Amino acid sequence: MEQYFTKNPTSNNDIYKFDWNIGDERFYFYTSNSVFSKNGVDFGSMLLIETVLNENKDFAGKILDMGCGYGPIGISIAKLIDKSFVTMADINERAIELANMNAIENKVQDKIKIINSPSFGNINENYDIIVTNPPIRAGKNIVFSFYEGAYEHLNIGGKLYVVIQKKQGAPSTKDKLISLFGNCESVNKKSGYFIFKAIK
Repeated sequence: MEQYFTKNPTSNNDIYKFDWNIGDERFYFYTSNSVFSKNGVDFGSMLLIETVLNENKDFAGKILDMGCGYGPIGISIAKLIDKSFVTMADINERAIELANMNAIENKVQDKIKIINSPSFGNINENYDIIVTNPPIRAGKNIVFSFYEGAYEHLNIGGKLYVVIQKKQGAPSTKDKLISLFGNCESVNKKSGYFIFKAIK
């Protein structure tokens, strides 16, 4: 089966649409085959969004959603954090097309930039917050490249938020973040998922 971190998916591009709520705000997302969590927003992403929103209500600045897929994390953050500007990046060209459609569908295209990038390969800016639900199935080297790139592309005082399951490598992720940042805090935990925050 073709993986969601494939650059040029060849599976049938059967686009469909679902709706999803955060509180009173309704979102609409187009999705398709060969993208991550195509049938709906996954639990880990929901927990990550909830945590970032709760911790950054008065935030103003630049955010990067690394490994954005079709865009639920970056788009919801762009819509619900008023003074944010969100860059979204993914290697999967189909996911990038869908993310562009979804930014327009949810009326946040003026607050979002979307980049096709293998990990941080095409990222040239620095950010105040980076969020990621990393592609666990791509392997530890790719996942750790997300963390290393995040450290390089955060402003001083900037924050990285990562969602990861305990059984999919939460302990090694925490160790890696401590080695890079010198700190790592578990700021939310639910149903086997951890939200780690590291500050540069």
